Amino acid sequence: MRIAIITESFPPDVNGVAHCVVRVAENLVRSGHHPLVIAPESARATSGADTQFAYPVERVPSVPLPGYPTFRLGLPTPRTRRAIVRHRTELVHLASPVALGAWGSHVTRAIELPMVAVYQTDLPNYARAYRLGAVTESFAWRWLRDIHNAADRTLAPSTVTAAELRQHGMERVRLWGRGVDIQLFHPARRDERLRAAIAPGGEVIAGYVGRLATEKRVDLLASVAAVPGVRLAVTGGGPMDEELRQSIPAAVFLGTRHGADLARIYASLDVFVHTGPFETFGQTIQEAAASGLPVIAPAAGGPLDLVDNGMTGFLVPPGDGDALAAAVSRLAKNPALRARLGEAARRRVLARSWPALVDELVGHYAAVLGTEDVPRRMAA
Repeated sequence: MRIAIITESFPPDVNGVAHCVVRVAENLVRSGHHPLVIAPESARATSGADTQFAYPVERVPSVPLPGYPTFRLGLPTPRTRRAIVRHRTELVHLASPVALGAWGSHVTRAIELPMVAVYQTDLPNYARAYRLGAVTESFAWRWLRDIHNAADRTLAPSTVTAAELRQHGMERVRLWGRGVDIQLFHPARRDERLRAAIAPGGEVIAGYVGRLATEKRVDLLASVAAVPGVRLAVTGGGPMDEELRQSIPAAVFLGTRHGADLARIYASLDVFVHTGPFETFGQTIQEAAASGLPVIAPAAGGPLDLVDNGMTGFLVPPGDGDALAAAVSRLAKNPALRARLGEAARRRVLARSWPALVDELVGHYAAVLGTEDVPRRMAA
């Protein structure tokens, strides 16, 4: 199968969309398929960087997102269509389509190819988080609805997200989660020297991994940092980095980490704390669970599917820093409970490897390619 993946983000950018596209593409290759990735030029790309991938990567011109210059928006140019035609694409996969994805949808309809759209970035709720107003939020829903309803199938990452998409008029919605590398993220990577460096007093280590941005509500971790006997470790980068370092001086900020280095950090924590209330899925929750950690997360969005309250971690009211702190305190005082929940969390994700999830995705591709009752393609 020849699949063109049109994505809003790709390495060296570090975020959930870029990570998901890499894992999907590499597992498609392993299964004998032929992916092409079409992505915006990155501000941090170096010459020849894309040759590391076992599939072609087509970069299109891009401009920085206002207020977030490290994230770039792909521009609509003829390069997208030329790449799809040259690749002899059979199906187009839109990865979290917003800007480049909207153009990709237009091009795909014009050349009458089947299309799958993966919903991943909760743009309307981000508009709410940044206080951009109800008009902007409504426009975001209309924009996304137009893109997704042009696709033959929209894949939602969680049951809550799927229900919300249907409520806002999106059609042909199916469920498709995310995989996790259960070999990379493993309790055996626990590093006592790293633990001693983070918590020289032997404190229980609570950790957060993710972007440091307004919508992630990382500011709520100030309450966790104040829990007696707990040391907070924050891993990641983003526009709020310096502000958070100043407002949570008791925390240890580890910066952006990748691969085995990141896996070592996860495994060296005692508790994982997730703060974002707008997660359509929550990939870091799966990585923490695979690392054998109990997870504390908001009872909203993707975490509702990923955290079994009282069994693999705790769900708390969204936006409630005190509730996060109380849950961390409870686990900090009870090593046996931490161990039991962490072991259960690991067991739960063992069946959700990336190869298994990409097999599911290929099933969605096949269903779209074999469906006869999809809307007739009209040239744009």
